[in-house]
Amino acid sequence: MKRPEKGDVWHYDYLWHREHEAGQENARKSRPTALVTTFVDKSGRTNLFWLPITSKRPQEDRVAIEIPQIERRRAGLASDLPLWVMADEYNHEFLETSFYIDPNGYCGAFSMSFIHRVLDVLIEVGKKGQLDMVKRHDD
Repeated sequence: MKRPEKGDVWHYDYLWHREHEAGQENARKSRPTALVTTFVDKSGRTNLFWLPITSKRPQEDRVAIEIPQIERRRAGLASDLPLWVMADEYNHEFLETSFYIDPNGYCGAFSMSFIHRVLDVLIEVGKKGQLDMVKRHDD
């Protein structure tokens, strides 16, 4: 399996925050997701931060970034459909204990300039207290 890296797009069993709040523990389906950043913590675990990608136009109260056509192509996504990266929620997990990554699910990667744009929006949303996390690990 390719090791997931910042900027990658993978098929991933993304659990939406609303589903998590309703008590669901598993995603309904695998979907393209953006791995917005990774880091190794003091325990040696690789932290992964996944953002969902959707073809459904986000509601007005949501924060999303439309993915330009060139970025859709780079990431191996449908270039003829409008797509968005949701930037107001994410899944957090550890690579070493993940049950949700499809080993054959790598699609492609966004450019670093696009990922930094997404990260900037994510950080601003977090500063406003509007960022929801779904923890996909036990600790």
